[in-house]
Amino acid sequence: MADTEKSLVGDHLVDKVRRRRKLAETVSPLPDAPRIITVSNQKGGVGKTTTTVNLASALARRGARVLVIDLDPQGNASTALGVQHRPEVTSVYDVLLGDSTLDDALQQTTDHENLWCVPSTINLAGAEIELVSLVAREQRLRTALQAFLQEAAEPYHYVFIDCPPSLGLLTVNAFVAADEVLIPIQCEYYALEGLSQLLGNIQLIQKHLNPGLRVSTILLTMYDARTNLAQEVAREVRSHFPEQVLNAVIPRSVRISEAPSYGQTVHAYDGASIGALAYLEAAAEIAERGVGAGISMEGRD
Repeated sequence: MADTEKSLVGDHLVDKVRRRRKLAETVSPLPDAPRIITVSNQKGGVGKTTTTVNLASALARRGARVLVIDLDPQGNASTALGVQHRPEVTSVYDVLLGDSTLDDALQQTTDHENLWCVPSTINLAGAEIELVSLVAREQRLRTALQAFLQEAAEPYHYVFIDCPPSLGLLTVNAFVAADEVLIPIQCEYYALEGLSQLLGNIQLIQKHLNPGLRVSTILLTMYDARTNLAQEVAREVRSHFPEQVLNAVIPRSVRISEAPSYGQTVHAYDGASIGALAYLEAAAEIAERGVGAGISMEGRD
């Protein structure tokens, strides 16, 4: 190994140790009331589900009680958290149709003792059609979630809702149930493609169904500091949304990519990896920021 390569490896290890030490010395504050966060981006392949499960796992490891609601018919969040989601399992589908409560569908994950999940099953694929004829079809998840949180024996600090990449009744239910929207943005070409449409849809939800909804957090994912493109995308996103973009960025990481194939979060798969560290840093920053930052949709065109 050349001296330059040795120097780079050494610098990398020193930086990793410094970051881990800083995290260890930081106590993440717990919110007084549950923070309900929908993770959404209508552009596919940006790490939406990966971000949902790894942030939830990171916050659980930092002392919070966390619930993940898997509202995506693909059920990838359920898989990553190690919960059963066969068709016969009580799931969020049964909750939306009013046949079960969230407590009925709740499962503790294999990832961490502080982390629970309400799974999705393949039945959810037909829910869009079945919901159309139901009363208060846009608010069924919110009603169920409010009842669940009020009756919970111990308080939950965070609720993450992983929704489909398309805008339909499932995603509308997620937006109506949430207080915050977290948008993962991939640091690649066309990163901002569809973002204005997403913000427009959130504006409509705010205007007609959920006045308190805010875009509180934007997380840059799949970041490769070696490329000019990633740096340019990061600068552009930060210039548009200076208050919402986290300082922490999620790097391109083999460990993050491999973890789902083993049905695990990156923290369970390789907690010492740089990807796990990045999600822990992002989680700590989300906890520290609280709900103060947010894009108001009022007055947007």
